[in-house]
Amino acid sequence: MKKKIGFIGAGNMGSAIAGGMLKNRLTDPENIIFSDINKNSLKNLKSSIGVRTTSDNLEIAKNCSIIFLAVKPNTYEKIIKEIKEHITLETVIISIAAGISIRQMEEYFEKEVKIIRTMPNTPALVNEGMTAVIPNKNISSEELDEILPLFESIGKIEIVEEKLIDSVIAVSGSSPAYAFMMIEAMGDAAVLLGMDRQKAYNFAAQAILGAAKMVLETGEHPGKLKDMVCSPGGTTIEAVAKLEEKGFKSAIIEAMKACAEKSRNM
Repeated sequence: MKKKIGFIGAGNMGSAIAGGMLKNRLTDPENIIFSDINKNSLKNLKSSIGVRTTSDNLEIAKNCSIIFLAVKPNTYEKIIKEIKEHITLETVIISIAAGISIRQMEEYFEKEVKIIRTMPNTPALVNEGMTAVIPNKNISSEELDEILPLFESIGKIEIVEEKLIDSVIAVSGSSPAYAFMMIEAMGDAAVLLGMDRQKAYNFAAQAILGAAKMVLETGEHPGKLKDMVCSPGGTTIEAVAKLEEKGFKSAIIEAMKACAEKSRNM
């Protein structure tokens, strides 16, 4: 891609997306420019992946065809107010923030604009992300085809309706935390049973990674895959019975409902 790609905000997620683009040779470092008020963040980016940097958001607004708003949600209105005069209907704005709807962004710009709302998650930092993609009515199919590979460079994608965004946040955006908690708990249990802690985390994390890969690659229902591990009268079914007794699945469902409700009320 020869178009200039700008990132307003030099945080972890924007850096991961840019890194994925470069790793997959979707563009060259000279076509990517980051702006941020933190000069150390810009210096680290420039030295690590070779992109251009600036402290001036207007430089990005004036020169980039694709602009990622990679800042905190509470700064969106301020940033958009700063750059909106330089945004044309040829510019594609990509949001990666929770809690800011397409309608809100359109109202902040006060004119017709091309917007793609996305919701990536933190495994994007290791190129295993899951990103929901929501284009507004002004995005053409050709433009969407151009943008999707940028997110595929950091993992998998799904195009969804915006009404599903709270579900996305619960099942994907926030869920790495649930997995980390499970890995931590499994590690603690293994330590209790006599295993070295680092080995315990390695065993637990690889087991979760492998199980997830089986779901994705076999296409089988998770319940069927679970049943395959549960031999009659065996160790696994004993553990599963205890998890059911303690409300394991119910706890996850209730946690995700609470997460989605919080997202709706943000």
